[in-house]
Amino acid sequence: MSETPTNAELVAGLVRLLTVEKRAADIYAGPPQDDGIGRVFGGQVLAQALQAAQASVTDGKRAHSLHAYFLRGGREGAPIQYRIERDFDGRSFANRRVVAAQENEEGIAVPILNLTASFQQPEEGLEHIDAAMPDVPAPDALRADMDQRRAIAEQWGDRLSEQQRRMMLRPRPIEMRTCDALHWMSREPRAPRAHTWFRVNAPITGEADTPELHRAIITFASDYTLLGTSALPHGLSWMRNELVGASLDHAIWFHRDARADEWLLYATDAPWSGGGRGFNRGRIFTQRGELVASVAQEGMMRKRVTG
Repeated sequence: MSETPTNAELVAGLVRLLTVEKRAADIYAGPPQDDGIGRVFGGQVLAQALQAAQASVTDGKRAHSLHAYFLRGGREGAPIQYRIERDFDGRSFANRRVVAAQENEEGIAVPILNLTASFQQPEEGLEHIDAAMPDVPAPDALRADMDQRRAIAEQWGDRLSEQQRRMMLRPRPIEMRTCDALHWMSREPRAPRAHTWFRVNAPITGEADTPELHRAIITFASDYTLLGTSALPHGLSWMRNELVGASLDHAIWFHRDARADEWLLYATDAPWSGGGRGFNRGRIFTQRGELVASVAQEGMMRKRVTG
């Protein structure tokens, strides 16, 4: 890769990141992120675990839901192993359990996530949708989040640590355009609702262009912005080191196939927070207003104690 990767190179890197390698019967390995910093992004582990489960279902069934629990934070730089259990294979449905494990600093493999995915043979059925797409600006009318990040980094100057600056300005394969103020920028409490458009930075083509990969990328992106929604009523931010948090679980229901290289709207809301946790929901729409997926997540969320 060049020093400043092109959009096509960034997307190719994401495809490699989400391509798991079969090591033995029902055992897969997920590669580490090339420029990963600190703790592994939860969306990466979710997407790689889904890819491992999808690789074990070869009779045309497609993933329609997944439910996962984050057990420990993973470390960047080390591969992650995904072990599959084939709990059920029926004519219409199948089920897979996946345990993601990674060696800790003592060289002992410990579970960091468990995931259950359900698969269904495509079929026609009764249809209804009672979920109107929010009325928000189109992506072409919005400023790219990365442009806002660069402006903020210049404005904050020395107030950012080198690691914060790297995290904020690191080139990303997924372009995001936020309809509201960026989650972590405002100190003003506001309603726990947010709307963000996202897509990968370049078209996905060739052998990689499969419905399975697009579902994995949507899974990867679904962990962005979600937990931050429950922080909005409190006017606090992880970026300003005012909060301590981590995802506890994650669930997705896939309602229809969609392309991750076309704009998708992620509409999130958080109906409750308390007891050191925040509960968040998400809906993902195409630009045509079709409901693609529904998401739910609870996360640990605590105000950082200083002094």
